Amino acid sequence: MARRKRELSNNLINRLPQYLTYLKELDKDSYVSALEVANSLNLNFELVKKDFQKISSKRGVPNKGRKVDDLINGIEKLLGFDENHRAILVGVGHLGNALLNYQGFKQYNLEIVGAFDYNKEIIGKTINGIKVYDFDDISSIRRKLNATIGIICVPASEAEGVAIRLVASGIEAIWNFAPVRLDVNDDVIVSNMDMAQSLANLAHRLYIKK
Repeated sequence: MARRKRELSNNLINRLPQYLTYLKELDKDSYVSALEVANSLNLNFELVKKDFQKISSKRGVPNKGRKVDDLINGIEKLLGFDENHRAILVGVGHLGNALLNYQGFKQYNLEIVGAFDYNKEIIGKTINGIKVYDFDDISSIRRKLNATIGIICVPASEAEGVAIRLVASGIEAIWNFAPVRLDVNDDVIVSNMDMAQSLANLAHRLYIKK
């Protein structure tokens, strides 16, 4: 029987990676309580308790909490991290290069299997074991690589055109690092990494703190 998938709230989605990072630092065979996690992450205890009930169907052990491994598995299933995701990246500039060399994607079962650019000096090179292809060949190579996620690391002026080509090639989800909102088919999932918004939030919190 296929696993029943639940749509999560954005707030819960934002908390789950915090839990996962914390839990992976613990012994998988040990137990942890919602109170311990709440105190360690500076979160509301009742909120963490309710989250844990959604994460794991197994009851906690009195005075011990829930098994760490069960919580990790529950979070990874909810977020889809227990499935392998193949991605291609477009735009091998400074940011794109950094993402190609980042090793942390592996723990989330995300594998960048190819990169694309127009720069003839870069095309054909291999970065961290990942080959750079000519963007003009995106459709045929995307199919060969069997990638479903497209990562956009191009300037804002080029992002819309790149997104259209990615969708036409068969990409189902886009992780957009360009500073622009994309207008694509409703069937395509888009996650925008808004660095300006993140920096504004950080600057404002620093301002309030002083």
